[in-house]
Amino acid sequence: MPSFDVVSEVDRQELKNAVDQAQRELANRFDFKNTDSSIEQKELVLTLRTSSEDRLRALKLLLEEKLVKRQVSLKGVDWGKIEQASGESVRQIVTVKVGINSDKAREINKLIKEKGPKGVSSQTQGEQIRVTGKKRDDLQETMALLKSSDLEVPLQFENFRD
Repeated sequence: MPSFDVVSEVDRQELKNAVDQAQRELANRFDFKNTDSSIEQKELVLTLRTSSEDRLRALKLLLEEKLVKRQVSLKGVDWGKIEQASGESVRQIVTVKVGINSDKAREINKLIKEKGPKGVSSQTQGEQIRVTGKKRDDLQETMALLKSSDLEVPLQFENFRD
């Protein structure tokens, strides 16, 4: 029986490359001179630091631009609150989400059951969803349905078996 897995992953190397590119541009841009701006990365958590909220918005825009160029989906990026840091500086914690949480999995399963082709079923397996069907065409139709739905989670389809 044909099947595929629906996952939500981020290419960590592309994320690292995007952050590195943003840091390089940050060091060279005139509007960031003497603002003590930085982007720190620890696994999937990024910390943006700079002198003012105005510069933080520009830094966020710069990072988003680099992420999009590197094909890291902005749907999986969770922008935290802007916090006051030491002195007059501000910071923002940015978390990159991976995996499909149980609420989203339930929503995806419900969507497949209601709007998917007949004979297609899905079940949650940890942080991924296995979709099975009788025909390959039905599975491709299900993929198109999931792509067109706005689920606020970046989805990838892998492990397609005939």
